[in-house]
Amino acid sequence: MAILVTGAAGFIGHRVAMDLLARGERVVGLDNFNTYYDPALKEARFARLTAQKNFTPLRCDISDQAALKAALAPQKINSIIHLAAQAGVRYSLENPQAYVAANVAGHLNLLEHARHHGVRHFVYASSSSVYGGNTKVPFAEDDRVDHPVSLYAATKRAGELISASYSHLYGIAQTGLRFFTVYGPWGRPDMAVWLFTEALFAGKPIRVFNNGDMWRDFTFIDDIAGGVIRVHDATPEKGSHRIYNIGNNRPERLDHLIATLEHLTNHTAIRQMEPIQPGDVYKTYADISALERDFGFRPVTPLDKGLKAFVDWYRNYKGL
Repeated sequence: MAILVTGAAGFIGHRVAMDLLARGERVVGLDNFNTYYDPALKEARFARLTAQKNFTPLRCDISDQAALKAALAPQKINSIIHLAAQAGVRYSLENPQAYVAANVAGHLNLLEHARHHGVRHFVYASSSSVYGGNTKVPFAEDDRVDHPVSLYAATKRAGELISASYSHLYGIAQTGLRFFTVYGPWGRPDMAVWLFTEALFAGKPIRVFNNGDMWRDFTFIDDIAGGVIRVHDATPEKGSHRIYNIGNNRPERLDHLIATLEHLTNHTAIRQMEPIQPGDVYKTYADISALERDFGFRPVTPLDKGLKAFVDWYRNYKGL
């Protein structure tokens, strides 16, 4: 029996799949290679996976119900780690249909597969964005999440609600994970760590929103992947549905991130100050006490160490 990892050519999916393969699991990796950011990066990640023993690659769009059903029909799937999504807060203002297709319809299509094939555990990615403009920090799982400030956040909350109904109706054991600003090697080019590093090496301006007075709970990919797998390995009760924050439990100011990257790249940033953008939130901060209590999760990578790992990887990847 195999573990299905959706979004396997994506940042988190790639790392989770690699770690599962390293311990001898059979992994079916699925991705649609959309063009939200450079597909060449996704192809490079996927190539690393396809070189591994026990990996089955699938190219499919989870929002296409018929295509997904046909792709998964020959596979014997024991559990699902669902990480595929249309990501990005700002892009949801430009292309809302993509978010509903991937994050709502795609999520539903995978639950339908789980429903009809007796999947042991369905672990899925939600997002810290569901907390909207909450000012009470740290964010806890029992905080209100009914005021999303972006369509992306609304679709991720919709996925949580659909999952809750499927657990109740069909007895599917599920765990949702609200990710907090993941970064690290093989990361996403649309996120601040990559964008700032790229601009620093190129001597180009970086867009600094809210005069750098924004805070993010930056969480290193090693900690995230380890947490996802730890949750996956648990055996939840049939029909259970739990949601957990997964983050670093330590927000960092944007100015501090930039200063650290300046030091690591030996370049001075050209700051282009801009107001806070629609859909952005001022501060994210994960209360991870529930995940620590139930799964022993505890992040161990400080920001300076994680950023060094990313910058070293970026230099190598770009041939700098």
